[in-house]
Parts: sequence; structure tokens; C-alpha cells
Amino acid sequence: MRAYRTGRRLAAALCSLMAVLAPVAVHTLVSADTAHAQEKRLKSWGNNRSGQLGDGTWTDFRTTATTVLGLTSAEVVKIAAGGAGPTTGHGLALLTDRTVQSWGANGSGQLGDGSVFSHNAPGQVVNLSNATDIAAGGAHSLALLADQTVVSWGKNNYGQLGNGTTLDSSVPVRVEGLNKVIAIAAGLNHSLALREDGTVWAWGYNINGQLGDGTSASRSVPSPVSNLTGVSRIAAGCNHNLALVGPPRSSTGPTSGNTVKAWGYNATGQLGDNSTINRYTPVDTQGPWLGGVSQIAAGCNHSLAVTDSDNKLKAWGQNTSGQIGDGTTDYRITPVTVPGIKGVELVSGGREHTIALLGDNTVRSWGANGSGQLGNGTTTDSTTPVTSLTALTGVDKIAAPVGGDFSLAN
Repeated sequence: MRAYRTGRRLAAALCSLMAVLAPVAVHTLVSADTAHAQEKRLKSWGNNRSGQLGDGTWTDFRTTATTVLGLTSAEVVKIAAGGAGPTTGHGLALLTDRTVQSWGANGSGQLGDGSVFSHNAPGQVVNLSNATDIAAGGAHSLALLADQTVVSWGKNNYGQLGNGTTLDSSVPVRVEGLNKVIAIAAGLNHSLALREDGTVWAWGYNINGQLGDGTSASRSVPSPVSNLTGVSRIAAGCNHNLALVGPPRSSTGPTSGNTVKAWGYNATGQLGDNSTINRYTPVDTQGPWLGGVSQIAAGCNHSLAVTDSDNKLKAWGQNTSGQIGDGTTDYRITPVTVPGIKGVELVSGGREHTIALLGDNTVRSWGANGSGQLGNGTTTDSTTPVTSLTALTGVDKIAAPVGGDFSLAN
């Protein structure tokens, strides 16, 4: 295969200069040979001004799915999307060999390649070879390692890297004091980790109570979320969080009981507790959760849960662009059922849009669409689910950035 160096000419020149001072990973475009031409590939659509679609271009946006260069579906174990505004974003892909590829915006080092230059195609995160999970925040990234510790890289102005400093890092650094971690999540400027004992730990920005420790003080090392045990799932929005307490429905059958807890910013009802009051420790999201909950997800200021025996979808919080999917633009301070959509397998929330993977392997999306992030060939917002015009066959993974306007599917 032939390899082509990507990025703007100036970035390439500066990267060459930096190579003399310190080793960095180089993002490359890899041309598909005949044998690979028929292989399924990671797909992306929406805003691309930071190269976050990973297709080798700086095209402003795409309204239907394009191909992320160099990554076959078979080698991608998990995908994650980050973003800190409508035009910025970055993508991560965990591969079968436990390395991580990254692309997109990189002004704070969130690609983890030792540079601060954006790249429009995937390249390898340096010094990372035993990852088992990934998460992407506004401009920082996390990886869970095989030894159940966590590393992070990127923006760190509020301590969201968890290494005891507020200095950005363009290479992975160790999160202090964490072990036996089984899941991670990243918000706009804060981070979460779920330990195997069912406790949740948080670090980073905390002005709205998103660390859940009863204070508004930001922290550069992890601290436990107050009064929260027995957690099996976690999700992070821009400035709020969700936790599923009790086993997920899918693991023990539809009669299993569990509860959704939430904390942090709540101006648009994203905590689902029938109020718009910020919460500095976890509160109950109002049900009823008929049959239990199998999964949770968070957009920037809205929240999602898959529930009921037929995998229906509940949504609540901000609805300015129709991201709740109930045909209105009214905020919802308690969960409502998204009508006309059943058999939900996965769901992910973006800045003001939502994407869902159904049991028939089709991808539905709704909400804001000014950058084509719904993937239906238009830039028209939709308050109800629409289907991508591009055939996305065999999809089993989706991702949208809590603070961005693009989407990924594999």
C-alpha cells in the first residue's frame, strides 16, 4: 500500500520541526488495495471543519455517510466521538490489537499523537498498546487499560486528565489513584470511571456539580461520587451524568429492577427529576422504568435510556432542535417515550442530535441537522426519527460527540 502524509502544508512543516525535538506519531492516509476494496469500513457524516470525519478531506460537512480512511469494520472494536462546539470534533477507534487510532481536532493534544495539529485521517495514539475501552470528551480522551487503570490525554484546564495537574498533554498520562476500573465516560470538561465494586469516581470541571461530591470545586484527581453504589452503567453529558443502579435489564431478564440516577447541570431538565435545579449529588430520574433499563446515554444537555421489554427509548432534557424525538421542541423535565421507534439496540447523543441503532441494523437519527449530522441527505432539523439515505449494512456500533455535530457508525 502507498501512504500519503495528511494535513495542511504548514502543519506538515511544523510537524517536521517538532520531530527533531520530540518523537510524534504521523497521521497517514492509506489507499485501499483491491483486496480491501470490498471490506466494510467505518463510516462518518456531519461537520468536518476539523477533519473529524476522517475521510482525508477538510470538506465543511457531509449530509450522507463517507468512509473513514484506513480502518476496516472487522478491526474496530469500539468507536468514540468527542467535540467542544459545532465545528470541532475528534474521533477514536479501539482496534483488535488494543491500539487506538484518532483523527480530527487536536489543538489541545486530544489525538494523543504528541502534536497539536489537526488531522483528517486516522493515526495511532502513541505509547498505548493495551487498551480495552475508550471515551472522548470535549477536547480530551480516555482509555481503559487491560490492568484496569486509566490513561488520558488532551485538554486539562480543569483537571479532566486526572493526573494532579492542569497542564494539557498530547500523549497519554496516568490517571492517579484509580484501579479495578470496568468502564469510563467523558463529558465536556470532566471524566468518570466505574469501578468493579459499583462505585463511580469523577474528576475535572465541577461548577454545576458534575463531579457529584456535594461541592462545586473542580478536581485534578478522581474523587468518589457521593451516595452512589451498585452502579452497572455510566454516561456523561456536557455537564451532567447518568448512572444505572442495579443490573441492566438485558443481563437478568425484563423483571429485574434498576434505577437511573443523575447529577450535575439541569437547566433544561436533563436530570429528569421534574425540576431544572442543578444537583450536586445524585438524584433519582423519574420513571416508571417498566421492565427495567438496559442502557443509558447522554447528549450535551439531553438524556436517553433504553427500557421496556421491546427495547423502547426514553428521552428527556433540552429539545431546542428536536433531539428528544417526540415531534416537539419542548424541553422535557421527566422522561418521555420516543414514538415510532422500537427495537433499539444502541443509542448515542450529540450536541443537539441523537442517533439510534435498531435491531434490523438500520440507523435512525433526529434533532439538529445544520451540518448533515442526521445523515439523511439534507440539512433540515427533524423532531422525529429519520433514516440515513446511505446504506449502512451490518452496523453494530454508533457514536455521537456530546459537544459536537457529527456521527460515526461501524
